[in-house]
Amino acid sequence: MEIVVPSPDEERLRAHLASRKDAEARRIERFLAMPDLSRQVGHPLAVIVGKALSAKSVRGFDIIRIPEIVPVSVTFDLFNMPPGHPARSPSDTYYVDGKNILRTHDTVMWYYYFNLPEIKERLKKREPMGVVCYGKVYRKDEIDRKHMNVFHQFGGLYLTPNEREIITLDNLKDALTDIAQSIFGRDIKNRFNSDVFPYTDPSLEMEIEKEGQWIEMLGCGLPRQSVLANFGVAGYNGWAFGFGLERLAIVSMKLPDIRLLWSTDERVKRQLKLGQTYREVSKYPPVTRDISFVVPDTFVPNNYFDVIRDIGGDVVEEVTLLDTYTNEAKFGKGKVSYTYRIIYRSIERTLTTAEIEPLQQKIEEETKRQSGAEIR
Repeated sequence: MEIVVPSPDEERLRAHLASRKDAEARRIERFLAMPDLSRQVGHPLAVIVGKALSAKSVRGFDIIRIPEIVPVSVTFDLFNMPPGHPARSPSDTYYVDGKNILRTHDTVMWYYYFNLPEIKERLKKREPMGVVCYGKVYRKDEIDRKHMNVFHQFGGLYLTPNEREIITLDNLKDALTDIAQSIFGRDIKNRFNSDVFPYTDPSLEMEIEKEGQWIEMLGCGLPRQSVLANFGVAGYNGWAFGFGLERLAIVSMKLPDIRLLWSTDERVKRQLKLGQTYREVSKYPPVTRDISFVVPDTFVPNNYFDVIRDIGGDVVEEVTLLDTYTNEAKFGKGKVSYTYRIIYRSIERTLTTAEIEPLQQKIEEETKRQSGAEIR
């Protein structure tokens, strides 16, 4: 049974977004309206979720569905990411307003879980507990065939009273090996490496071996007592983990482009089967355009990528920085020149120049308007 956490604040913030006229509000609304692929029956991401939930190590865990707009203080302060932490930067995170953001990681579910009345009661009774959460998360990112700024995560947490059991890294490794085998089969090989996360210590990453290559699958660790204390949890210990669903789907099917996971083309959808190597429906040709401009040195590339996403949508395959330099004599003080290459390619059809030129022109217009750029 899934526990759905109501959020009057999210309803209010969505209404406020709808009343705004700026490009960022429209952008955030569009991201929120995108479907949760991890809950679409038959979709590879939903299949991965089902396989993960079948693992013995999380069987019987609570499943929680949390708001997509969450407070900054909950996301960062409670999870040991104080002011100045890179993850809090507006160049990495979508701010709905000064106090609320689009959720950036599924671990934020700890806050909502521990605040449920029934969980508070279980804590008082010193009962062990486990919970998983999955769904969309949002982070500003580059544009290429392996990354999107809207993606899906699956995370889990297990806690037990100290007087009952002290969880070790070996317990964590056993649990996650079980999950990896549930997803990829009993023959999958995995290994663990040391890592660092703000809310677990010690922390590890787990890699799986696919065709002779080791690929990162997830991050994990033992929850920090100081972080648990932020939620009023004391005298408990356990393990936690989180992983991206797209990464596993791409590895499983050898997908050449992350956008395929969002395709509505039946020729594509028929091939999206875990463990089945994807074969190109057709390799549609790219259309390449370059854009060069001079902007103030306050220019933020991740924000600019969002401008390109707004206009080009899913026909933008990749954006590559070709060149950047300063020349005070030529451009003026505090000015920087950038040249980007935009590769347009549909995963479903051949694009025409007549389609691309208006998009490129609009990108130039918005580069000037939103970034204060001078097109070169």
